[in-house]
Amino acid sequence: MPTALLAVDDDESHVERQIETLVGLPFSSDELTVTILHVFSENPSGASVNQLKTARLAADRLGEAGFETAFGERSGDPAAEILEYATENDVALICVAGRKRSPTGKALFGSVTQDVILSAERPVLVAGEVGDDRSAA
Repeated sequence: MPTALLAVDDDESHVERQIETLVGLPFSSDELTVTILHVFSENPSGASVNQLKTARLAADRLGEAGFETAFGERSGDPAAEILEYATENDVALICVAGRKRSPTGKALFGSVTQDVILSAERPVLVAGEVGDDRSAA
C-alpha cells in the first residue's frame, strides 16, 4: 500500500490544511497509509513526535477519516531530513504546508517547502494558505 509522508511543524493551522488536503485526495482510506513526520532542529529534552500537539491532531483526524497512520521523527535540517526519510522509506507522496512569503523573505530565510519541492524525486503536495484558491498545487 502506498504511503504519504505528512511533514508537520508546530503550527496547527498548517497541519489542519495538510489534513484537509490529504483527506480530499481521490484515494479511499484503505488505499493509502500516512506517516506523520516531524523534524526536530534541536531536541535537548528528548521529545518524541507523538508528544507534539500537531502530530497527535493529525493522527486523530486522519484516523477518524479511516487512514492508517504511523509516526516518524528525525533531527537536523528539516528539508534534508524530510527528503532522506522519503527516500529511505520509498514514500509515494510528500505533503508539506505552504505559506505566502515574499521573494526576498524566501531568499533571506530559506523555505523548507521550497527546498523540498526543488529537490524531491517524488511528488510533493503543497497544502496552500486558508482562503487561497489554490488549496493544493
